Amino acid sequence: MKHTAKLLAVALALCLLAGSPALALDDTPANRAAAADAYLQAVPPRSLLNDMTEKMAATIPENQRTPFKTLMNQNLDINTLTNVMRTAMIKNFTADELKALADFYGSPVGKSAMAKMGTYMADAMGPMMNELKRAVAVTQEQMKTK
Repeated sequence: MKHTAKLLAVALALCLLAGSPALALDDTPANRAAAADAYLQAVPPRSLLNDMTEKMAATIPENQRTPFKTLMNQNLDINTLTNVMRTAMIKNFTADELKALADFYGSPVGKSAMAKMGTYMADAMGPMMNELKRAVAVTQEQMKTK
């Protein structure tokens, strides 16, 4: 009987824990801010900027690349960029979502994926912009006839 009571107590505890949101973060402004800060630690804006600048520089003539990178680093305010990113994250994501992003991008596989993001964007951005421009032009023409 004693053994059955223990098993019942363990089963009840497991059921309560499984249905409990105790592992979820309260979605408060403070928790969102803390999770956004953790994400920005995992994915430093300076690294994003450096990667983006490298990829953009690869698209211009070689003799202009070094001056371009130097000027980009001088002209972009990293604090402004960081604040914009942080504010937008806090506004648009829950604390749990931000924590999940920070956990993923802080992991080895997340870091590997993030290291490829600049190359991915460099490959995709030009064709995406061309398609968007084409679609806008067609849409504007169609809107004129309606």
